[in-house]
Amino acid sequence: MIGIKYLNDAHLKGFEKYKYNCVDTSILSVYVMHPFWNKVVLYCPRWIAPNLLTFSGFLLTVVNFFLIAYYDYDFRAATKTPIPIPDWVWILAAINLFVAYTLDGIDGKQARRTGTSGPLGELFDHGLDSYSAVLIPIYMFTIFGAADLPPVRMYFITLNVFLNFYLPHVEKYLTGVMFLPWGYDFVMWGVSITLAITGILGAEFWQIPIFGVKPCHIFEMTLYVSAVITSHPIIIHNVYKSYRDKTGKMRSFSEAIRPLVPLSSLFIMCTVWVLCSRNGIIDMEPRLYFVMCGTLFSNICCRLIVAQMSDTRADLWNGLLNLLCVVAFFCILPYPLLGMPELSIQVERYLLYGLTFCVTIAHIHYGAGVVREMCHHFRIRCFKVRSDASKLTASTNNLDVNRNGSYPNKHHLNHRQIKSK
Repeated sequence: MIGIKYLNDAHLKGFEKYKYNCVDTSILSVYVMHPFWNKVVLYCPRWIAPNLLTFSGFLLTVVNFFLIAYYDYDFRAATKTPIPIPDWVWILAAINLFVAYTLDGIDGKQARRTGTSGPLGELFDHGLDSYSAVLIPIYMFTIFGAADLPPVRMYFITLNVFLNFYLPHVEKYLTGVMFLPWGYDFVMWGVSITLAITGILGAEFWQIPIFGVKPCHIFEMTLYVSAVITSHPIIIHNVYKSYRDKTGKMRSFSEAIRPLVPLSSLFIMCTVWVLCSRNGIIDMEPRLYFVMCGTLFSNICCRLIVAQMSDTRADLWNGLLNLLCVVAFFCILPYPLLGMPELSIQVERYLLYGLTFCVTIAHIHYGAGVVREMCHHFRIRCFKVRSDASKLTASTNNLDVNRNGSYPNKHHLNHRQIKSK
């Protein structure tokens, strides 16, 4: 890791004291998915490490991303006749996504079966999920196409997804409890079904208006409205309740808003670049721009997860934002007003390529470094179950969730529970 360490003594000591506290009240999760996952996990050999299940599921979402991008890099395929994306691509993408969702559901249960629960698993799981937050919406963008859903609107939808993923972690940073949002399970089912329908009926199906409204607009409004109604108010209420009842971390106002600073900075700088780009970068390279934003978002989110798990201060700034700030600055300057030649399309494109490459390498290095440091500290292997791991003695029923949305043991473990190997 070229001598770079990301975790200090305070982080490691905090991880040693960490106890996962989670509440999952989703009807779909409690009454449908958990019973299903409880049966599926029994077919998983005990020698398979839970983190390996997590990582395999993430790789399936990455495969979907590159497969769809191969046929429709610029989101223009929907405007071509015939549409150049084979039906089997959508079918395979639907299967991959549902399998990834299932692996994400059983990894925590596998950790309990193998007696390997610990803080690394939660960090590994949620960290990879933060990267998937940008990959999965892109599937839907390809279905609808840039003609009906312009890239700038795709961009704001992506920001909305980021916010919906990030705020529950801010909530946990303040309350000490992870209240799993209902939307996650419904979104995974919705996207999987949509991909399958596209493969069966063709992408043209989504051009048919419903009561005069195109499906892409229904999709767009559903994401915004669901966030305003089912997510943000509940998070605000839970945070308020923790302060009122003195059950949370009781952080000061300045400490409470610290996690919002780097995310807000990311949103502001990316939005300024999108709106003021000299060459319309969002129309020129929409997919790569989303990946760049998603990589920065994932890094910011992972650092917050580390802070809330180790009970340390959240970062006020993310160093990778410095690169974004410099590149965005050079891409929005009014060069003609300064008596200079206009910034060419190729130069702005290459600046985006370089920025995406740098932040991706830096983020991968950060993730690998944190995992290695935690494995070294706890004397464990990330993708291997220790031979001396204690065997779980609880009955199979203990894998299930109680009807009130909490979990049978005192730490409220769930399908996205902590697990370290």
